[in-house]
Amino acid sequence: MLIRNNVRKLRFNHDEMTQQQLAEKVSVTRQTIVAIEKEKYSPSLELAFRIALVFNSPLEEVFFIEKEEE
Repeated sequence: MLIRNNVRKLRFNHDEMTQQQLAEKVSVTRQTIVAIEKEKYSPSLELAFRIALVFNSPLEEVFFIEKEEE
């Protein structure tokens, strides 16, 4: 099971928001946003909700699960 996200796409759809701007809005470092976008880090539930709130989107529109092939 992989946790995927649309953070990068949503940033660009919101006036090309920078990673730094998103990081400041959700009180994390830019490096955390980079790791989330590269799917090298799964955010806490609280951080996931904060990111979704920034984009005024449902959580499942920002983060979703992809089943791995067996």
